[in-house]
Amino acid sequence: MLLVSFGGPEKREDVIPFLENVLRGRNVPRERLLAVAEHYYHFDGRSPINDHCRDLISALETHGVGLPIYWGNRNWHPMLADTVRKMRDDGVRRALAIATSAFGSYSGCRQYREDIEKARAAVPGAPEIEKLPPFWSHSGFIDTMADRVREALGTLAGADVVYTAHSIPVSMAQSSPYEAQLREAAGRVNGQLGLGEPVLVYQSRSGPPSQAWLEPDIGDYVRRTESKRLVVAPIGFLSDHMEVIYDLDLEAAALAKERGIEFVRAGTAGTHPRFVAGLIELVRDAMANGAVTCVAACAADCCQPSVLHKPAQPPKGVVPLG
Repeated sequence: MLLVSFGGPEKREDVIPFLENVLRGRNVPRERLLAVAEHYYHFDGRSPINDHCRDLISALETHGVGLPIYWGNRNWHPMLADTVRKMRDDGVRRALAIATSAFGSYSGCRQYREDIEKARAAVPGAPEIEKLPPFWSHSGFIDTMADRVREALGTLAGADVVYTAHSIPVSMAQSSPYEAQLREAAGRVNGQLGLGEPVLVYQSRSGPPSQAWLEPDIGDYVRRTESKRLVVAPIGFLSDHMEVIYDLDLEAAALAKERGIEFVRAGTAGTHPRFVAGLIELVRDAMANGAVTCVAACAADCCQPSVLHKPAQPPKGVVPLG
């Protein structure tokens, strides 16, 4: 099994090289990079995302996934090509890959497929690697998010629930099932909890004002809402990484406090036992019945990149976080 993730810095000295990796091929002003670096310095330069991957691997092993687990990142060590090289050297001939992204979009699915193929191309004799499709609808994920929201409501009874996900350019969203999957997943969670139609907002936009991104933004929602109690559930994120702890736990929470709104952030899937069990079910089903890969499950033109991810003419000021 191969776990593929975004990657993140683990100390202050890593931050600038990491961001330079994220931005390779894009024309982003240096001052914008340095501004984003401050988000990481606020936490002494350490993103939680790598620790999440380690914890998830440990949980999968503890609960009996039954396969050796390798781990490679898009933007920071362990780099994916290095991991594929180790897999080859260990004699691995075939692997199932799971990305730390539950929903379908270019950056959350197709780009990971491209990352895997680039890594394989760089390693002569690389193993065959089949990426499993996004698992947003799997009961393990839905049950976990329902439990996380239920826990949050237990600390803030009667609160309104708002779901968040990473904003992406509208042009990217139009070629992917991202919005529809998010709304359906949030609706399934609300259905388990006896709540009504879900409210979905977005966060962590990083593009220039001239480019249309999915809205409304969580900050704008908090500024306008008449709610006095608010549970924010980051359904679009699997772990409490930088965009969750900075954009929600710091910025959105501070806005809510200014407005006198009681604010609780629901947990992410993390290593919740039901989520871990769900991933194991996906792997075992693939082993028993043959892997249903992204290539087989998705249309050939699904999840195309937007101008944001085309290095020939990249927009200025775009910096995603991990």
